[in-house]
Amino acid sequence: MSGSGSGDDAGEPSGKLAELLKLLKMNGNDVAKLTQSQRKEMKDYKFWKTQPVATFDEPISEEGPIDRKKTPDEISSEPFPLLAEFEWCTMDVNDKSQVEDIFVLLNENYVEDRDASFRFKYTREFFNWSLKPPGWKKDWHVGVRVRSTGKLVAFISAIPVNLSVRGNVIKSVEINFLCVHKQLRGKRLAPVLIKEITRRVNKCDIWFALYTSGTVLPSPVSVCRYTHRPLNWNKLLDVGFVQLPPGASKPQMVANYTLPKGPTTKGLRPLKPEDVEQAHSLFEKYQRRFDLVQEFSKEEFSHWFLGGSEQMHATPDTKVIYSYVVENEHGKITDFFSFYSLPFTILNNSVHKELGIGYLFYYASDADLIYNNRFDPKATSALKERLSQLINDACILARNAKMDVFNALTSQDNALFLEKLKFGPGDGFLNFYLFNYRAFPITGGIQDDQDYDVKKRSNVGVVML
Repeated sequence: MSGSGSGDDAGEPSGKLAELLKLLKMNGNDVAKLTQSQRKEMKDYKFWKTQPVATFDEPISEEGPIDRKKTPDEISSEPFPLLAEFEWCTMDVNDKSQVEDIFVLLNENYVEDRDASFRFKYTREFFNWSLKPPGWKKDWHVGVRVRSTGKLVAFISAIPVNLSVRGNVIKSVEINFLCVHKQLRGKRLAPVLIKEITRRVNKCDIWFALYTSGTVLPSPVSVCRYTHRPLNWNKLLDVGFVQLPPGASKPQMVANYTLPKGPTTKGLRPLKPEDVEQAHSLFEKYQRRFDLVQEFSKEEFSHWFLGGSEQMHATPDTKVIYSYVVENEHGKITDFFSFYSLPFTILNNSVHKELGIGYLFYYASDADLIYNNRFDPKATSALKERLSQLINDACILARNAKMDVFNALTSQDNALFLEKLKFGPGDGFLNFYLFNYRAFPITGGIQDDQDYDVKKRSNVGVVML
């Protein structure tokens, strides 16, 4: 549940990240070294211990499914029971009024930061892009309404993906946008939502899922850290997103984060439909280096990075996905990168109402593909130089699109350029989970001290919204 904002029993207790990073590296014999409180915390997940997920202290000897293979006929055709005051509904994202219901629910009740200063501001265009990839199913957009009024008070979604876990491709879904209305948290709606979306997906003969959360649940396969690159430092200071460091002045900080007026990479231009063949091929080659990736068909690649006719002709206010390629003098595409827009609503600020946020999405480069080992010093040096230039241009393009900050995880090969390009470590961490699938831990680009892991980098190659 990427960015799960339910606050319900599906996400209890949070734990400490430093301890979690150690737990990810433990084997069965190490569990005896845990303190009594750590052992108790592992057993306190009332809902998750009923689900086919790996426990914190479970020794993993081999990767693969947890539950035996079932058939859709074994799965009930009846939805899970709800309290009498609520009823299930299937949300039609082609119906403007129903999209409006989702829009209102998430924009008023989804994830906020700890200080309740910022909240995701999802747009209708974002839903059209994120909820309707090739193969999407209406039945996988699940809502709960108040029976007496019809008000939408909870939502969860799934989209189809082919996941590759260390080369083993599994037909899966990505679970996202789990949200329960603030006034109804504690009604145990979140666990029932998860069970219902699982039932609906199982009926389609799919038994595995990928989800993410800032909450620590049993049991992450990887942990990445959020990082932030200021693009409009003065505004970020005004709204409390950054603080003025001791001994520094505002002009010094503004100068420190100033970027060139325009991109500097020769041959850089927006991705076009005729580029899909080349760009998709480059992307596939690049993705093979990671342990956890989503395999994209050409149709899926086109959807996620071009966004359809609506996005290709979008205005600055409605544009969600930004994708670029580098074409050399011979017509070969050597590089590709993308980022998307997901602004924040700024709460309790009399001057600023919205914060423009750019999120680094997927990228690929041929800079180190001639080497057999991505960790070869020459390969690392070549890729670091190329990515530093490309992502710096991405920051410039995001700034020119009126975004105020550019966010990236420590996933992919990001650790190579984060410090150089002045991405500061954030307070947030994103945990990656596999449902009904055991997997050995996957590096997330951070060390035990939570600093960037430039040496090992990350083997997480999937990016969830």
